This record gives sequence, structure tokens and C-alpha cells, in this order.
Amino acid sequence: MSLAKVFTRAQVGITAPEVIVEVHLSNGLPAFNIVGLPEASVKEAKERVRSAMANTGFLFPEQRITVNLAPADLPKEGGRFDLAIAVGILVASGQLDSQSVIDKEFYGELALNGELREITAILPSVMAAATKNRACYLPLANDVVASLASAAIRVPLDNLKMAWSHLSGQSPLEINQKYHIVQQLPQDIDSAIDMAEVKGQEGAKRVLEIAAAGGHNVLFLGPPGTGKSMLAQRLPTIMPKMTDQQALETASIYSILGKPINQSNWKMRPFRAPHHTCSAVALVGGSSNPKPGEISLSNNGVLFLDELPEFDRKVLDSLREPMETGTVTISRAARQVDYPANFQLIAALNPSPTGCYTDKRSSPDQVLRYLSKISGPFLDRIDLQIELPRLKTEELQNQCDSEPSSSIRQRVEKAYQLALQRQGKCNDQLGVKELNKVCYLAEAERAFLVKAAEKLQLSPRSYHRIIKVARTIADLSCVTDIGLVHLKEALSYRALERLLGQLTRY
Repeated sequence: MSLAKVFTRAQVGITAPEVIVEVHLSNGLPAFNIVGLPEASVKEAKERVRSAMANTGFLFPEQRITVNLAPADLPKEGGRFDLAIAVGILVASGQLDSQSVIDKEFYGELALNGELREITAILPSVMAAATKNRACYLPLANDVVASLASAAIRVPLDNLKMAWSHLSGQSPLEINQKYHIVQQLPQDIDSAIDMAEVKGQEGAKRVLEIAAAGGHNVLFLGPPGTGKSMLAQRLPTIMPKMTDQQALETASIYSILGKPINQSNWKMRPFRAPHHTCSAVALVGGSSNPKPGEISLSNNGVLFLDELPEFDRKVLDSLREPMETGTVTISRAARQVDYPANFQLIAALNPSPTGCYTDKRSSPDQVLRYLSKISGPFLDRIDLQIELPRLKTEELQNQCDSEPSSSIRQRVEKAYQLALQRQGKCNDQLGVKELNKVCYLAEAERAFLVKAAEKLQLSPRSYHRIIKVARTIADLSCVTDIGLVHLKEALSYRALERLLGQLTRY
């Protein structure tokens, strides 16, 4: 047979579109051409495949070889197509039966001696193959990560010879069909950090509980040493547990970048804390070949921005749309890629540029200039703002244990499930039309909120976010309707707006 067709997959964002590898052998001067919009690393597959086949004992056809990677308008990059090309040549040259590659997909980079090397973005590929019930032939080094996709049929390989032996029926391999390595691990894995380690700051703990239950963004204000970073690091320990689909989505992003995925805690929500010197590309994602940034790496988890005014204003403003939509679109001249960015923002700042509230060297004008580095539209997207006071010595010396994360999480899970049963999403994701349905306000509550909005000069976005926070507070209290007590508590978490109001009165 001089024509063969083999299936593999490319990587575009967190999706893995199907790629058909067509191999044609024809008479003429020996040549090896790869077409179908291949990049340099794919064109170099010619030499890797030729050497791997020769060093593994296969006959490399001395004919005109044309390899087409379809669809032709999809850019192909990386060494992930090597195994599929080699198998296609074996089928086209009659060294493998064409029936042996039906309903199978092949991924892997070939070494010159025929060994298979690990590739990136294996998770999206095996997840997509599972939807078509195809077996995935992949490098052995990728099998542990690929096992996270419990529905995938996997055949891990060490080298090209092993693939041929299995496909030809000479040496059958174990097929890991619907075998999920992670299922053997404990379902509840204790975190190394716990909310019980935080002394005092009961108000901040309450804010984090509300944030975890409703998916709200938080801003901590306070001088150094008040526990802002410590509290932010412990938010993932009280957040609702990730579903399998959420965990796979987050793991897929890490797989794209080739970052290790820990089998013991792959369902723990990610926590990312980029330095304030990071660029917009590092934070949002980008480059000529679009890659996910910190907001996508913190998908379904927490993004912590410490010393918020030290970040470049343009960098912070680039977060505004992802904070609203939960996705980020990276557009370049050659392609456009969408990445999930459903993160929860925790920000922290010192209201004084010298780091001290009572420092007389910081005049109100200086503080205002410092805080003006953060734009109003960005602050509008932060639901909960709370000031953290300095702890007293007796609070630090208190030996009594605080409430652990496990008990806080129980209340959070209960409130979160109430929201899911009511509207199928967390409260922070409610739209304006949905607010009118699930956040009913009686006449007294509506009149109170109107007066508060006029006095605080709330923007429409802030007005709606206060209602969302009040809805979450009511859920934590297991109350059906939002009351005055819930609205008053939601309005009390506007520390930065009160501070700015005090400064402008000087």
C-alpha cells in the first residue's frame, strides 16, 4: 500500500483539534516532504523519523514521501507528530497493516534511536480522543498525567519498536482502559497550611468565608505584618472542592506549559502570587505563540496580588475583562486563542506609601497619589474591602486554637450548594437579569440600598456587587430572602472607599 492515514492531535489553547496524517509513497527521486502548515520543529521531524526507523531495524523507503498534515490551515508545531508520521510511513510501505491503526491516535516525539520522548499538552489530546473512543498511543513518561482523564484508553510506549510490535500483534501490551491512577489516592488530602494558624483577624476570616462561598474578589488594607499574605494563602483551604471537570481543565493548562502536576494534590485549588514587576504578557498571557499567563494558571483558584499599587496600572487594567468573563482571548496576527481565567482575586496594599498609617511623612495628597495608581473601574470589580489592624501582643500570645479550615469549609460548601441549586452558578457570576430573580429585595431593603448608594456614590457595578455579596451572606445564614442585616454587612466591607472619602475631605 502506498497511501496511509493516521490520526493525531495538535494543541491550540486548551483544545486539541484532530490532525489527519496522510502519507503517500510514489516513484521518483528519493525525497521527504511535509506539508500542511508545519513550523520548523515539525519540518525537522524528517530527520528524526528517518534516523529512528533506521536505528530500530525498519526499512525506510527510498521513494518520494509526501506527508500531509490536515487540515492545512491549522498551524502545526512541536515534535508531537513524530510517532504518527513514523507509523504512517510503516503502513504506507507495507510494514504494518492499515487495519491496525483504525480508531487509534498517536502522539510522541522520537529520539534518533527510536525512543519516545515526553511531549507537552498531553491532557487535552487524550481527553479529546476519549470523546471518540479512540485508543491513545503515547510516551510512557506522559502516562501518569494522561491517567487523570479517567475515560481515556491509553497505550504507553517506550519506543517505536514497541508500537510496531503491539500493532502487528506480535507483542500485545497492556491497555490502560478507563484506569484512573488518582482514584487509588485518598479523596480528602490535608493541606500543609490551615486557617487555625492565623491569630486574631476575625473580620478578615469572615470576609474570606464570604468570598469562598460566593466567588467574590477581596482587597486587604493594612500595614506590614498584619497577616494579609498569610490569610490569602489559606483561602484555597476553605474554598469548595473542585469537580473532576474543573480539576482537568486546570491540569490541562499546566500540561500545556509542561509544568509538573502533583498526583497527590491535583484537585487542590491553585494559588498564584506573581511579583509586582511582572508584565501584562506574564500576567494575562501572550507572546508570538500565545501561551497562558498567571490568570489562567490560577484558573479555578486564587490569584494573589500583593502591594497592589506597585503593579503597573496598565497591567492591572488588563485584568478587568477576564475578571468579568472568566476567559481571556489572546489575539495575534496569525491566530487567536482562548484560555479559561475563572480566578478569584485577592489583593493587598498598604494605604500609605511609607507602609504606615500614622506616619506623618505621608500627607493625604501623597496617599491619594499612591492609591490613584489603581483605576476606579478595576476597584469596582473588587467586592469585599477590609482593613486589617495591627495585632495586640496578647492576641499573638494566645495559645487557643482558632477555627480550622475544615469547619469553615463545611459552611462554605453548604452555602455554595445552595447557590448551585438555585441558579447553577456561584453568586459572583450572576448577571443583572438573574439578580432580579434570585436576589429579591423587599421595599425596606430597596429603600435602604438606594440611600446607601447615593451617600457612597456607588457605581452601577458596585451597586450590583453589593447585592451579590448580600446574597452570599444570606446563603451562609441559610436564609431565603436578603434582609437589612445582610445588606448592612455587605456595605461594611467597603474600607478603601471610606478611606478615599476621608482623604478627599482634608
